[in-house]
Amino acid sequence: MSNTKIQDQLKTLFQDHFSTSVEQIDQLPRSGSDRQYFRLHGKTQTAIGAYNPDLRENQAFVGFSRHFYDKKIAVPEVYAADLSQHIYLQQDLGNRTLFQQLQAARESDTFPDAVIPLYKKAIDQLAHLQIEGGKGLDYDLCYPKAAFDRQSILWDLNYFKYYFLKLSKTTFDEQALEDDFHRFADVLLDVDGEYFMFRDFQSRNIMLQEDQVWFIDYQGGRKGALQYDLASLLWQAKANLPYPLREELLDYYVQSAQRFAPLQPAEFVQNYYAFVLVRCLQVLGAYGFRGLYEGREHFISSIPFALDNLEWLLNHAPLPDLPVLRDALERMLSNRSKDFRHKTKATTKDLGKELTVRVFSFSYKHGYPEDKSGHGGGFAFDCRSIHNPGRYEPYKKLTGRDESVKRFLQEKSEIKSFLSHSFAMVDKAVETYLSRNFTYLSVGFGCTGGQHRSVYSADSLAQHLEQKYGVTVQLEHIEQEAKGWVN
Repeated sequence: MSNTKIQDQLKTLFQDHFSTSVEQIDQLPRSGSDRQYFRLHGKTQTAIGAYNPDLRENQAFVGFSRHFYDKKIAVPEVYAADLSQHIYLQQDLGNRTLFQQLQAARESDTFPDAVIPLYKKAIDQLAHLQIEGGKGLDYDLCYPKAAFDRQSILWDLNYFKYYFLKLSKTTFDEQALEDDFHRFADVLLDVDGEYFMFRDFQSRNIMLQEDQVWFIDYQGGRKGALQYDLASLLWQAKANLPYPLREELLDYYVQSAQRFAPLQPAEFVQNYYAFVLVRCLQVLGAYGFRGLYEGREHFISSIPFALDNLEWLLNHAPLPDLPVLRDALERMLSNRSKDFRHKTKATTKDLGKELTVRVFSFSYKHGYPEDKSGHGGGFAFDCRSIHNPGRYEPYKKLTGRDESVKRFLQEKSEIKSFLSHSFAMVDKAVETYLSRNFTYLSVGFGCTGGQHRSVYSADSLAQHLEQKYGVTVQLEHIEQEAKGWVN
């Protein structure tokens, strides 16, 4: 389905539900899935519109959301859905994730204490979601699996084997490793798995709004053990939580979960590290596929953090007796000092840091904006050579975020060629900054009024950088913000 048709259908759904028209619609950066998200603005409210061609996944998300929302769990309200058209509208939870909050607060290698209460709020809500939220849930909605069963476990382990272990050039006995995989599955399946497993519970899927936490992206949820989601959160590679804090938050989770279920702390912790290991291997499989195979920088740069996690586990955690798997992992880690380590380290950001790119639009009438970062440098692209829609009456009171202005620029100006050259220059800088562990880059787009061409260009670059590199983008529209036109 074309992007224009998707937007038109979302506008219709919005108007039918809220009885008001859409005044503005903005496409949000895409992640690794086929889902597309849009922020729809009415006169007094906003909503997030979603399009996903996978009907089963949509049914899972909408069904889970309505069930959890009714149980007062911190998930977005689904306002309306037309699953025959693969679309739905959900509550707008803003743009700030727990991961972004962590990175913004972090200085050097120091973990910010101010973020710990947010992690504890997320853990409280997680226990509520898993235990109380799982009661009465229609697990027939789960897709692609209703439970974290043997097949699911073997899928994850073989994902790691084919997309990471083999790509690392580590040799191993294929049949003996497969036997260990089945023994590993036996260990995991011996743990109580009658709860809701979020499946990808990590700080990028935890939204922050008014100092409260909200959960998104649980459409892959299924029945499973409590330990898996906690492992996903505390061992998220790039979050890089200090190991003592992970232990503190593990104890905090047990206390929180005991409000809803009679857990035995010693037994829970004994089983916990097996789930940490399988999660770490699943994540490395994903990084191998998205990074080493598909070449996506964001995933490649996460690999060393995940390998550090794995190394700590092998040296310190009480893990199941899996001698063939352990031997393969230890030999794989020993290769980190050779070509494989160089390949992953070459594009890795500094420990605990993310490259932040400030992308902004401005008006040359008021001069180039002051650089308050202390870094200096960066790019300033002059958009004044581009055909200006602001010269024409229908567009004078609009901005580069309005659909009619976007169409004008795309169809009646040289904006595509201009941005292609601009993107190429910025891409080269971003890749160099990533390889050299730099943490800040500034890119400005200026035009006469800071309203049409510069706004469209800044939005386009921000989306491009988030999709291609996964870097943190600080997007500002200086003239519009001064006029109160941009939230």
